[in-house]
Amino acid sequence: MANRNFLGPAGTVLGPVEFWLLTLAGFALFFGTWSLVAWSGWMPSNLLPSPLAVWETLVRLWNNPFAGHVYAEHMTASIGRFLMGWAIAVGIGVPLGLLMGWYRILDEIVTPLFDSIRFVAPLAWVPLAALWFGTGIGGPLLIIFVGSFAPCLISAYRGARLVEPRLVEAAQMMGASGRQVIQHVLVPGAMPSIISGLRVSAGLGWQSLVGSELIVVGAGLGYLMVQGQGNLSTNIVIAGMIGIGVVGFAIDIALRGVEAWFKQRWGQA
Repeated sequence: MANRNFLGPAGTVLGPVEFWLLTLAGFALFFGTWSLVAWSGWMPSNLLPSPLAVWETLVRLWNNPFAGHVYAEHMTASIGRFLMGWAIAVGIGVPLGLLMGWYRILDEIVTPLFDSIRFVAPLAWVPLAALWFGTGIGGPLLIIFVGSFAPCLISAYRGARLVEPRLVEAAQMMGASGRQVIQHVLVPGAMPSIISGLRVSAGLGWQSLVGSELIVVGAGLGYLMVQGQGNLSTNIVIAGMIGIGVVGFAIDIALRGVEAWFKQRWGQA
């Protein structure tokens, strides 16, 4: 990845330096426009605070508890819930998708039900999760699971279906059992698709986080934002949004690294 290049307009290639300079220019344009609008008086400061005011709020939240916890504790609580819900989605969705791609009868049984419920938005599960789990950890985990599950299953299923039949036939001719074919042929062949699906599922699961924390919890970035709204503090709401964006970006960067490693490992870089 040290020599990684990026495609620019009309197929031109941008080096890493040019890429990051343009990235910084994009951030500068965004924050510059935000500052201009905030300081111009076009919108009241209580509705659109300046970036500096939000930064000062972040510093204050980092050192002083709000809604029972400092900012880092809210962030840690959200990350913990996300990782638990996402891990359950991966642990169920990936094996089920692989088995559906391998066993036709399982595909026929699961697909109609899966296609019926996967278009229900994660937020639509919030009332049901509240009724089922009340104020327990189960409600947020269910919402994050629902947001993450479909991409895990679909990517594993498609990966399994894209494995070349000749590789399966060769393994079977050499006496491999069904379990051995799945372990040594199906899983490695589907892995690039699975890893790509994990990035999508992590993004959707993290986006579902705020909805999951609408269920009564005692800490979390979504909880912080709801409490900020209740206190009519736009600064706190935006501070929570920034935390969600930064952590989500970090999760995606980490999974990009995993994806690049697997592609290199399997000769697809």
